Amino acid sequence: MSGDDPRAHALPGRLAPDQLRSLVASGEVDQVLLAFVDMQGRLQGKQLGAPYFVSDVLDHGAGACSYLLSVDVEMAPQEGLSTSSWETGHGDFSLIPDLASLRLAAWRPRTAICVADAVWPGGDPVLPSPRQILRRQVERLAERGWTASTATELEFIVHRESYAEARRRHYHDLTPVSDHNVDYSLLGLRAGAPLLDRLAAEMPRSGLALESVKGEANLGQFEINFRHSAPLDAADGHSIFKHAVKEIAAQEGVSATFMAKWDEREGNSCHLHLSLADAEGPLFARDRRTFDGFLAGQLAYTRELTLLLAPNVNSYKRFAGHSFAPTAIAWGRDNRTCALRVVGDGGSLRIEHRAPGGDVNPYLALAAMIAAGLRGIDEGLVPEPATEGNAYASSAPRLPATLDDAVAAFRASEVAAQAFGPEIVAHYARAGEIEIEAARAAVTDWERVRGYERL
Repeated sequence: MSGDDPRAHALPGRLAPDQLRSLVASGEVDQVLLAFVDMQGRLQGKQLGAPYFVSDVLDHGAGACSYLLSVDVEMAPQEGLSTSSWETGHGDFSLIPDLASLRLAAWRPRTAICVADAVWPGGDPVLPSPRQILRRQVERLAERGWTASTATELEFIVHRESYAEARRRHYHDLTPVSDHNVDYSLLGLRAGAPLLDRLAAEMPRSGLALESVKGEANLGQFEINFRHSAPLDAADGHSIFKHAVKEIAAQEGVSATFMAKWDEREGNSCHLHLSLADAEGPLFARDRRTFDGFLAGQLAYTRELTLLLAPNVNSYKRFAGHSFAPTAIAWGRDNRTCALRVVGDGGSLRIEHRAPGGDVNPYLALAAMIAAGLRGIDEGLVPEPATEGNAYASSAPRLPATLDDAVAAFRASEVAAQAFGPEIVAHYARAGEIEIEAARAAVTDWERVRGYERL
């Protein structure tokens, strides 16, 4: 299979198959990470000897257990998910490398990485795979002669403790690398060294086009902005970056979290930027009807697709008033109190979706955004007037308050069924229910502090 961005191989660090063969022959690359994106947006897969990857896997793929799309966060097999079960024996599907994603993994010595698509024996795509879900929405755009340009802004919090030390402390009393708000502070960026320095140096050598790094409002919090690209390429880069952050943090003896809401201060966001183009170039500024329909689709259908934007129980704690995370499904021109912020002019006119957090699966979120937009266009929807002022205090519809609400809305959504298919709706609704059940079974520190002596 091939990716959706013809510019991919032109980026530094990106590899064509013949380039990889040459690097393997010269001994400059001796291992390849074959990566599969799971429901949580994590990279799973295998570390392969580079000669074996070139001779066998590059053209034919490699096997992996189909339970990768039927497990929870802790990799425990779950019932009620369509791809695998004890009754089916948890057999294999194949991971077929998407060679458009092939690149160096510059944060590791002599290593390349390639993202794979999952296919069943016989070659049929594994429909609940996040990459396949996004791929189908990209195909729906292509049927109209359109492409999308997308980018993500990803926030994370860095602590001085290693992951092992954080686990030993049960994630209590961790020390953020900055002890005050460093939003836009150039001096504050030095608190994130050497992690940020290595990301700035090694991500471009891994085929990732970073635009900027900035401090954020929470303690030890930073944001990375990526250069816009086609949806699959953008989602691949986002997922590879997130994986690399964790590996580099571990190498440097610190830890980083992408939780949507780590503490009671500001959460980790992941704003999504999207615009459309046709053969003549950027479309939104030239075709107001298309822009209006796409934007109105976000307003009309974000609530029932929020499960794909905010997939975890913790995600919903981020939606808080006057926090720079949205609560109102409203739009505004350069208005950060709204879930939908319209920015740019002319060819750069785009929609920023501010609902996703750092825990988002970018493939699913971009697929949801495209699906909502296409539905709005098809229905000829027109957006309500832009929100002026404070959307937190407006009468606009609200984002779901809990994961329970989001699962119920997604399961009942005709829009989701039409865009993704009933199998996908059932699969991801069930995944949400599994997350809810795990949260309800847990006894939290809040409960212990509140009730140990006083209740």
